[in-house]
Amino acid sequence: MTQPFVHVEDVAKRWNGQLGVENISLSIPEGAFVALLGPSGCGKSTTLRLLSGLELPDEGRISIDGRDVTLAAPSERNLSMVFQSYALFPHLSVAENVMFGLKVRKTPKAERQKKLHRALEITGLLGYENRKPGELSGGQRQRVALARAIVANQPLCLMDEPLSNLDAKLRASVRKDIKKLQSDLGMTVVYVTHDQTEAMSMADMVVLMKDGHIQQVGAPEDLYYKPANTFVAEFVGAPPMALIDSAALPGFGGVEKIGLRAENIHVAETGQGRLSCQVSECEFLGSETFVGLSHPGTTGLTVSMPGLRNIPAGQQMEIGFSDADLHFFDANGQRLNQPQPGA
Repeated sequence: MTQPFVHVEDVAKRWNGQLGVENISLSIPEGAFVALLGPSGCGKSTTLRLLSGLELPDEGRISIDGRDVTLAAPSERNLSMVFQSYALFPHLSVAENVMFGLKVRKTPKAERQKKLHRALEITGLLGYENRKPGELSGGQRQRVALARAIVANQPLCLMDEPLSNLDAKLRASVRKDIKKLQSDLGMTVVYVTHDQTEAMSMADMVVLMKDGHIQQVGAPEDLYYKPANTFVAEFVGAPPMALIDSAALPGFGGVEKIGLRAENIHVAETGQGRLSCQVSECEFLGSETFVGLSHPGTTGLTVSMPGLRNIPAGQQMEIGFSDADLHFFDANGQRLNQPQPGA
């Protein structure tokens, strides 16, 4: 069995008895792009700080490339970091910011210049060498931070919400840059985000967290198509998975909640649907309209319809769906692979 490049085993961190993270265990293969995803306060940034050495765990063990680094200083872990705040020196030029760490490590000047040119070429910053950060756009500043991580030439790069200060268009652009960068350089990346679009579109492996605990680890499609519990079901996907009380859809034994994705719902003829709902809202997104529906005992019920649809709120609509597209959860919110027969 291949040794994981990053291995986190039963790690916990608490402050004054208050939970930061608990029982965190992760195995990350070399060259993977891993997203730590979850709402604010779930423990994802704490996990990243524990990996970086900026925080030390109260319990557990962390190894990187086969070496125990649980108590090692950040400088001893062979990693680079990219922060949300860019962390650039405002009085230094782009070139000086990128090469700062190399100068501190007394890297020869010729090697510094070679690494600088390659990093600026990869990040599209050639020609900006003499500009100060104040003369750059937000996207360009983030590229400077990425260039600094490239010249560090470390096998592990930790990124803490690096795109959250950028507007939507820039986020999409830099997201592609980061993914291409990781792929081209073969770096192992651990990327913290609260944005599921970032996590699902960039990562090979998503770690979804809540209240300091890992809820599910897997490929993006695993979390979408096979959510481990109702939290994962409602967090992953836009719109999120609808949850239906078993009383509203009887016939499945041992089931508390039934999950259903918008794309698996169709509008049915009157008298031929499985649920009769009221339209609550319409959200037009260009190629499709999400029609929000209300029905007693359901949350997040939405049907996707092509093109522009303006359906008045309060109008009745019957919907149909296949049993094969249903997801089943028990009273604790945990996934059931197969419900018991009978009501």
